[in-house]
Amino acid sequence: MELNLSKPICFFDLETTGIDVAKDRVVEISILKIFPNGNKESRTWLVNPEMPIPPQSSAIHGITDEKVANEPTFKELSKTIYNMIKDSDLAGYNSDRFDIPVLAEEMLRADIDFDMGNRVSVDVQTIFFKMEQRTLSAAYKFYCGKKLEDAHSAEADTNATYEILKSQLDRYEELQNNMKFLGDFTTRKQTADFAGFIVYNDDGDEVFSFGKHKGKKVEDVMEQEPGYFGWLLNADFPLYTKKVLTAIKLRKLNTKLN
Repeated sequence: MELNLSKPICFFDLETTGIDVAKDRVVEISILKIFPNGNKESRTWLVNPEMPIPPQSSAIHGITDEKVANEPTFKELSKTIYNMIKDSDLAGYNSDRFDIPVLAEEMLRADIDFDMGNRVSVDVQTIFFKMEQRTLSAAYKFYCGKKLEDAHSAEADTNATYEILKSQLDRYEELQNNMKFLGDFTTRKQTADFAGFIVYNDDGDEVFSFGKHKGKKVEDVMEQEPGYFGWLLNADFPLYTKKVLTAIKLRKLNTKLN
């Protein structure tokens, strides 16, 4: 089954120096862009992470310091990557919890105002886990009847993820061939930021999910304890979390002025 698209969707996969969303860096990115008319565009880049790649990470994806020493940095690639995805929804395997948060951090470090507000994200892993509870290689075998060669190569994983989603749509009648539906279906938890430090309560208000102010509205805490906002901005939180906090504070200020 081909995807029913109202706008382009970019399947993508990252290989990184590690699994810390806030600190680790991209060493490879592959994007497969699918257009509503069925046309495809594919790009893959090796990336110099500007930090050593731990041996345990190289053992997984095969990318070493030497391999990326003369490759462009993410900042050098950022405008090209952003121009490829800026009009698109996003999809990946475990992308909601890892790839999209890491991509957002890299974009913000490169001074690009990356935001998910006007796009849908479809996490193919979540569909798989809800339906079958397996891994990417097993998913490819189960849904597509193929062995995943070059697993942990960004390009191989990206193309496999795209094929899996199409097969999932063929297999499960309850899945609608609609990116908004699939985005809602694959969302694990409604969070205002990717890391889950700020979540929504039953009334749709942003609340803290951690620390001494857990469960309290962000707006109320900022008004009652202004120093806490400054501490958050200077602490070791992801850049996207700080972006969300700043947006909430500006929204509250604009409400007062109006």
